[in-house]
Amino acid sequence: MSRRVDVLGVQMDLGAGVRGVDMGPSAVRYAGLVERLSALGWTVRDRGNVAAPVRHAIASTGPLRYAQEIAACCVDVRASVAASFRDGATPLLLGGDHSLAIGALAAARDARPDLRVLWLDAHGDLNTARTTPSGNVHGTPLAVALGRVPGPFDACGWRESPIRADHVALVGVRDLDPGERELIAELRVLVYTIADVDRLGIHQVMTDALGKLAAPPGSLYVSVDLDVVDPQHAPGVGTPVPGGLTVREMHLAMELVAEAGPLAGLDLVEINPIRDVANQTAQLATGLALSAFGKRIL
Repeated sequence: MSRRVDVLGVQMDLGAGVRGVDMGPSAVRYAGLVERLSALGWTVRDRGNVAAPVRHAIASTGPLRYAQEIAACCVDVRASVAASFRDGATPLLLGGDHSLAIGALAAARDARPDLRVLWLDAHGDLNTARTTPSGNVHGTPLAVALGRVPGPFDACGWRESPIRADHVALVGVRDLDPGERELIAELRVLVYTIADVDRLGIHQVMTDALGKLAAPPGSLYVSVDLDVVDPQHAPGVGTPVPGGLTVREMHLAMELVAEAGPLAGLDLVEINPIRDVANQTAQLATGLALSAFGKRIL
C-alpha cells in the first residue's frame, strides 16, 4: 500500500447557493491537515489549489447555474487528480462545493475501472437539469456521475463512461427532492437514510454499505459533505440540515473506511468558514481525514 497522499484544494463556490465554501481549503489547512497526516507516517504533498471564477464577475444562464464555468473547473480538477494517480498517490480533495466531485470522480473512474463510490451527505446530490429546484450544481454531481446530466459536463467523460448505479452507496441522507426520490427508485441506488442509522446504528450501516459495494483494494472513493454531520457539531457548512450524524458516528464511519482497505480517493467538501465557529468544522474535517487514513485512539 502506498503511503503517499496528495492534498488538492478546490476554491469553488459556483455550485452552491451561498458564498464562502471557496475558503474551505484554507480553513482545513489552517487546522493542520498536512502536518497531522505527516505525523501518522504518510508522505504528504500539498499540490495547492484549483481555482474557479468569482461568481459576481460572470453571468449565469440555463437551468444549471454557472454550469459552463463549473465544467471548466472540473476539467482542471480531473487533470490534477489524474496526475496524483499517475504518481501513485492517494488524492485528498478539500472543498469547495460538492461540484468538484464531477472532476475528481472522473479521474478516479479513469484510473480505477472497478471504482466504487461511498457518498456521505445530508442530500442525495441526484438532481438533474430537469428536476433541480434551485439550479445549484452542487445538488447534481452524483446524477452527473451516473450519466443523467448530459451536456455541460461531457468533457469529463460522463456521457460515455458513467458509474454503475450498483457501484454507489449513500449514507446519512435526510433531505431529498422529489426528482431525487424518483431517480433512486428508478436506478435502485443503495441509500441509507439517517432513519436507517437511527434503527441500525452507524456500524451496521457502514458494514452493510461497504459489504454491498465490495470494492476491490484501492478502488473505493469516499466523498464526505460535512453537512452529513449535525449542524451543532459542524455549523460551518453550505446547506445545514438538522438531525445529522454525531462526531463519534462520523469518526467510526471513517475508521471502518480505513479498515476496508486502501482508498482510491477522499474528498471533504462544503466547508464554509463564514458560517463556522472558531474553525470547528474544518477541525472536524481534518480529524475525519486522519481517521480515514488510519488514526486510532489506541
